[in-house]
Amino acid sequence: MSTSTSRQPVSTLIERDGQVELHPGDDLFDSPRYSLDLAPTRISERRWNTWHVAALWTSMAICVPTYTLGGVLTAYFGLSVFEALMAILLANLIILIPLTLNAVAGTRYGVPFPVLLRSSFGITGSNVPALIRALVACGWFGIQTMFGGMAISLLFGALSESWRSLGSAGDVIGFVLFGAMNLYVVIRGFESIKWLETLSAPVLLLVSLALLWWALGKVSVAELLASPPTRPAGESTVGHFLAGVTAMVGYWATLSLNIPDFSRYVKSQRAQVVGQILGLPLTMFVFAALGVVMTAASPTLVGYTVSDPVTLIGAIGEPWLVIVAMILIVLATLSTNTAANVVSPTNDLQNLAPRLISRSRAVMLTGLIGLLLMSHELLKRLGVIVSDVSVEAIYSNWLLAYSSLLGPIAGVMVVDYFVVRRQRLDVIGLYRDGVYPAWNAAGFIAFCIPAGLSLIAIITGRLGWFYDYGWFTGSISGGLLYWVCDKVSRRRAVSGLASNA
Repeated sequence: MSTSTSRQPVSTLIERDGQVELHPGDDLFDSPRYSLDLAPTRISERRWNTWHVAALWTSMAICVPTYTLGGVLTAYFGLSVFEALMAILLANLIILIPLTLNAVAGTRYGVPFPVLLRSSFGITGSNVPALIRALVACGWFGIQTMFGGMAISLLFGALSESWRSLGSAGDVIGFVLFGAMNLYVVIRGFESIKWLETLSAPVLLLVSLALLWWALGKVSVAELLASPPTRPAGESTVGHFLAGVTAMVGYWATLSLNIPDFSRYVKSQRAQVVGQILGLPLTMFVFAALGVVMTAASPTLVGYTVSDPVTLIGAIGEPWLVIVAMILIVLATLSTNTAANVVSPTNDLQNLAPRLISRSRAVMLTGLIGLLLMSHELLKRLGVIVSDVSVEAIYSNWLLAYSSLLGPIAGVMVVDYFVVRRQRLDVIGLYRDGVYPAWNAAGFIAFCIPAGLSLIAIITGRLGWFYDYGWFTGSISGGLLYWVCDKVSRRRAVSGLASNA
């Protein structure tokens, strides 16, 4: 991002067509809270239109984990195939609410996610929720990179006998190669990401629809939709369905927080709202449906059930099909991983020390953390350790559960911007000390109480309902607590001023 470095004594703001632009002065250039990478975008840099936003979401939604969502809901949440697909569609309609709301500040002020957090959690305190978000992203980065590495290994294996002889070591080499590709794209900047998403979106969508049409000829759709749920007979449909919806909301709970990282490049509020509506719900539904149908067709295709596309295509064994499919899977995973799992931790890590951690350093740190989080799986594939823990188990349990703890942060952000601040931020104050507190107690109380209740439910098994519907209970209670705490703190401040007078 290019930001004007012309020096002036005092920073100034201009507003045009509902968007605010910062012209930094010496007061910000001398502030340790300010850096060119985290500075607000200029209005001239906000060039993403409706199609770019829709392409971003289409490219992010078409990935291996989305393909497996139907299987996760039927296997772990006891839903039927029809219930699982409806849960996915409903959840992605629901998650549009915090996505579009939290994107508003990014489009208006051009600020990234960790800087926006300074308003609700404090200038220094913003690092806590930002690092929580970063850790989840690094976990997803590791998992997506594993799938991308497997696709690269299968691609090279279809081209070279010597590569096939590497066995699981080829997956590890593929992991490193694919991870490096992701980091390179992000280091190149947001124009590279926009180019990648715009290129990949139509290709991936057309291929997904073609695969779905082809796979429908291998199974009976009527029998598939009529298949009974896997939950114990007599148990409530509503409880299992809502738990599944909560988990699916948690799937994009991460992006509902850091969507300002992208909306700061969008040219208008209409473009970000319409683009997200067009790009997310239907794409998620179609690709998850493809996963359900392809998994159901896998016994016909390879003789046994296979739940992920990389393994399925590899098992089919046709070299031309493996080559074409793996290229597309690499493209799909690359477009998802760079946008969803590298951009956010890059900004979040820079927020720790804006003057010391550059974008390239933050990108490399993201890659290192992702590597460390996946070290168990990599060592297992190399035969160094023996373990029954799988990537799928990590994906369907720890990360989805961890994401549900992000609800309170979303609630705090929405209430802070729309209710407490009334959509007015002191942008200059976000980049220096003194205007906003170092630590905002209201934000931490509103986050810690719901998150604490979720942890109690996980550890003790009590308050199960609070955890089962964690994103909803967390975001609603977090938002309400923040509003109450802010009201109390303002009344105390007024009382203190009155008593001193």
